[in-house]
Amino acid sequence: METREDSIKVFIADRQPLFRRGIHDALNAMPDIEICGEGDADNKVLEMLETLDPDVVLMDTDSPSLSGIRLCQDIKRQFPAVAVVMLAPHLDDNQLFQSIKAQAAAYISKDIDGRDLAAIIRRCARGEHPINESLANWPKVAERILQQFHELARETAGLSSPLTPRETEILDYMAKGYLNKQIAEALTVSEQTIKNHITSILRKLNVNARTQAVVVAIKKGLITINRE
Repeated sequence: METREDSIKVFIADRQPLFRRGIHDALNAMPDIEICGEGDADNKVLEMLETLDPDVVLMDTDSPSLSGIRLCQDIKRQFPAVAVVMLAPHLDDNQLFQSIKAQAAAYISKDIDGRDLAAIIRRCARGEHPINESLANWPKVAERILQQFHELARETAGLSSPLTPRETEILDYMAKGYLNKQIAEALTVSEQTIKNHITSILRKLNVNARTQAVVVAIKKGLITINRE
């Protein structure tokens, strides 16, 4: 099937082939959504995402081989720009709490119909987080999230950098004037991976442009300029 360049690319990660097929058939009817790949919710997903470059991942919460929550964390760590929608057989407050911690964009029941699922996917692809709306119906989860934020603020008060070592390395290359393609070649990863890391860097430093990120990082002492 021919797809438009601006279609939303979706990857389905679920342990049940029949369920994957059902989602595939339901979403294929949507002209603005393209199923770019599917598979079990295991470590192989990360390798597939590197090649397929989806906008949204539909993630099974009940994978026996690898926790869907943990896999969501891994996806957001490696591909910050990818939105993850958690699909649960039964909605659960602890699972919702863990999904929010894992930075999932949405947490929904597998009983959802195709049109509603498509609407959620479109919102997540636009950068929205429907999962936050769940807190109104789950006050105990909201209390746990608030408590965790307070604890995290105390634990990280003395930290000087919110960046991972790889993000700091990429920021160093940015400071030297390297383009995304050049950084990708230097680190032997895909250009899309570099773009995802830079998106995360800008978000963590609360800036909108690469130059701003470099200036803020230098002021904070996260990197130094060493002329080669």
